[in-house]
Amino acid sequence: MKAASVATPPVISDADFQKFAEFFHRKTGIHFEVSKRYFVDKRLIERIQATGAESFRAWFVALRFEADGAEMQHLVNLMTVNETYFFREAYQFDCLVNNMLNEVAARKAPGSRIRIWSIPSSTGEEPYSIAIYLLERWAKIEQYDVEILSSDIDTKVLEAAQRGVYSSRSVAQLPAPYLKKYFTPQGGGEWRISRELVEAVEFSRVNLSEPADMRRFRDIDVIFCRNLLIYFDDLSRRVAAEAMFDTLAPGGFICLGHSESMSRMSSLFTMRRFPDALVYQRPL
Repeated sequence: MKAASVATPPVISDADFQKFAEFFHRKTGIHFEVSKRYFVDKRLIERIQATGAESFRAWFVALRFEADGAEMQHLVNLMTVNETYFFREAYQFDCLVNNMLNEVAARKAPGSRIRIWSIPSSTGEEPYSIAIYLLERWAKIEQYDVEILSSDIDTKVLEAAQRGVYSSRSVAQLPAPYLKKYFTPQGGGEWRISRELVEAVEFSRVNLSEPADMRRFRDIDVIFCRNLLIYFDDLSRRVAAEAMFDTLAPGGFICLGHSESMSRMSSLFTMRRFPDALVYQRPL
């Protein structure tokens, strides 16, 4: 009996990698160095095989001309890194409730809307951390109509965020009283966040590199955009920074990751040093 043949995995050449990297960068702003070849090639091969394409070239032609964007979204979900946990870099949440929100509120009448935007949302730990901080630590929460928005380019992590089920590792930094108050144990070391918090956050898919996506957001008072722009090249960082500047209300703030610096991306913002954190502000 003749043994069944096993399909040979497609080969990604240097030229193939370069074509894909340039295309993905144009679409998302995310830049892949040659050092990421193993990571990228593995995921490209996975998609080529999943779609039944005969070669990288056949798959890439179909990707570029697809009408519904479904394959591109599969790629984005595979290529983006989503690792986070509750109360990550909590000093910025301290700054939010101790300084930034008080400045924002001082410019608004009681009952006015305050908008906070978390991008990328990843699996929801950051926007839900913001919600917990507001409920537990901002004395003026009842005086204003606070909206928490959260966005990501990855549709799978958005679905996970709305499910609201987390591992013990994700919740390890939460104070025990908050864990007990806002989560229900699910067995197997998992915890489900309360529906109150799920319903407090409005999730949406957004590509920072798509002007049409960004135009939907205006009059934002505080943006958390932490450890996203490190994956962009210099030009894409500047474009993204300027797009976020346009979404901010005058006097609005933006928080970056601890290794990121807005002064290297754009001169539009003013640096503000608060006791808890360094943040950036759109001038009034």
